[in-house]
Amino acid sequence: MADTENNKNSNSPASTSAPALRFPGFTEPWQKCRLGDYIRIFSGESPNRINSEYDKIPYYKVEQLNWCEKYLGETPYLSQRGKNILPEGCVVFSKRGAAILTNKVRMNLFPINIDTNLMGIKADNSFILDQYLFYFILRARLNRIADTSTIPQINNIHINPITIYVPSLAEQEIITKFLALLDERIATQRRLIEDLEKLMSSIVDRIFSDVDGEVVKFRDILEISTQRNDGKADYRILSASQEFGMIERDSLDIDIKAEAKSVKMYKRVHPGDYVLHLRSFQGGLAFAEVEGICSPAYTILRPNKRLEYGYLKEYFNSSKFIKSLVLVTYGIRDGRSINVEEFLDMNISIHHKNKQAEIVKSLSMLSDKLNVEASILNRYEQQRAYLLSNLFI
Repeated sequence: MADTENNKNSNSPASTSAPALRFPGFTEPWQKCRLGDYIRIFSGESPNRINSEYDKIPYYKVEQLNWCEKYLGETPYLSQRGKNILPEGCVVFSKRGAAILTNKVRMNLFPINIDTNLMGIKADNSFILDQYLFYFILRARLNRIADTSTIPQINNIHINPITIYVPSLAEQEIITKFLALLDERIATQRRLIEDLEKLMSSIVDRIFSDVDGEVVKFRDILEISTQRNDGKADYRILSASQEFGMIERDSLDIDIKAEAKSVKMYKRVHPGDYVLHLRSFQGGLAFAEVEGICSPAYTILRPNKRLEYGYLKEYFNSSKFIKSLVLVTYGIRDGRSINVEEFLDMNISIHHKNKQAEIVKSLSMLSDKLNVEASILNRYEQQRAYLLSNLFI
């Protein structure tokens, strides 16, 4: 991505073409230049705690990149006498480790200091606006330029040679304002979904905490299905998703290949099944609404006639249920697993069958509303990805 030697260290960028998508009224060619000639790079440092109130400034670590969508906002203060204080408007991102792969990029609203795992870059606003640099870096995807030979990392040698295409300041401003408005709408949509999720969680907790029914063990209402792929139909291969339950594997953004021989050993999944998967201790059980087959590593739990279709769908994803799995979960980190037999011996209070139907109907309405709002969010995010790809060169 390095520019030519003629442009290196030059203050006269070369003219070039324009992007695929452009706002009306702008016809000037964009300028091509070396990013390192128009930015300042800031490195992080370890905190130096002192007692002077005057020297207190915000100090950010990698985990704070996840706090918000666009800006680094409020944070607890640390007494810090920083030598590399980042001025307002710096683009901040991880410089090493797995955080690079998630492409988290943020801007700071006020002077901050950052730890040694972060890097900040500040634009020369006489040529590149801070907001424009933010969206350019976001579009560039730092995981594509990082050195991933061992541990992913980004240094000055990766940032400086990047070729950036720059329109006039007026065109930069209209591009970034438009994208900022879309970002605000996306943030609003996510807050709406979060509120609906909190409402769903509260309702589910209330429903399953005040049960006028009977106490049973899970093994009284669920049985383990060992039915295998019979090869008589072209079944869809399903995977467990914490957000959407059992979904077609092809819809996941991962590349999993299975040999035909292993697929013959896959388990059959029926609509209405509950699936205990490798991450159930974090996200609960996945509910199946479609027929298909899944990995033998999953445990298929098929409800009997004492349960209404989908009655436990939301309960099996509730925080109350997930916390209860601690009692039957063993191991640490990625080695954790759930003892199925111990899980089946756990107790649950269930409603009478007619009450179950009412509960399913009520929760389904709220679940449908959540799905609609999630679909709207997905459309906005697709629009944003399209604009980032086509508003820039």
